[in-house]
Amino acid sequence: MGLERIRALPCWRGAIRAEPLRGGLSNESWKVVDEAGAHVVRFGADFPFHHVSRAGEVMAARAAHRAGFAPEVEYAGPGVMVSRFIEARTWGAADLAADPERIGRFLRDFHGAMPGEVSGPGAIFWVFHVIRDYARTLAAQGGRFSPDLARFRALAGEMEAAQVPLPIVFGHHDLLPANFLEDGAGRLWLIDYEYAGFGTAMFDLAGVAANAGMGRAGARALVEAYLGAAPDAGMLRALAAMRCAALLREAMWAMVSEIFLAAPGADYDAHARDYLGRLDVELEEYRTTYGKIMT
Repeated sequence: MGLERIRALPCWRGAIRAEPLRGGLSNESWKVVDEAGAHVVRFGADFPFHHVSRAGEVMAARAAHRAGFAPEVEYAGPGVMVSRFIEARTWGAADLAADPERIGRFLRDFHGAMPGEVSGPGAIFWVFHVIRDYARTLAAQGGRFSPDLARFRALAGEMEAAQVPLPIVFGHHDLLPANFLEDGAGRLWLIDYEYAGFGTAMFDLAGVAANAGMGRAGARALVEAYLGAAPDAGMLRALAAMRCAALLREAMWAMVSEIFLAAPGADYDAHARDYLGRLDVELEEYRTTYGKIMT
């Protein structure tokens, strides 16, 4: 089915060769080579249950290209986007954890450049709303995680209360290690803009730190490079709380995905339980360091 849809796209020059790309948990991606070079074809419908609009994703990807962070979008149509293929190495958690200062500066530049390039209605990403909305979806569907939903909501409220005011930025909001690419010249690229929108820089900072398994020293270095100054105690507490929220959101994303999606090879239950395990560790450290905020 995917190959037939690829062949029908009007953007190719001459004959094509296509092969599926593995690793996605919610979308179908292919590498396609034609006379003009190599491209990535990405199929994906709107996902209202994940607050994902493909029109918004295309807009953000194009804006990120203009800002110098993403490959060029060469074609977009209903449910499909074609981008230039970047010869690059996909990062892992160890790559992110190894150089937090570089990532902090990279995110500062990304957040600074993107608002000048985006257009149209301003999408918003607020992780605490996402968690509460996921809880509503899961409650309506029932299932084995239903007994945990009240605790998840309470945890979201507690972590939200720990946040500090920050300027609004246009963030990526899905900073898994695999969304970072490094080409042969050492240039970093950022891909997959499904969840991009306006929000707080703290979520991108906490998300990259949590997903990379950064220790406290690495996370502090990340934030210091981002701010250009040492973070104060309130900022560090907000970061630690947001790390918990980022892990909870990722776990609940998998719980909701298990209901609505069926990407080849994706094990949403294992993904959810992996992130719940990470959350337990992160939450214990947070409570040991900061105690509990009453909401």
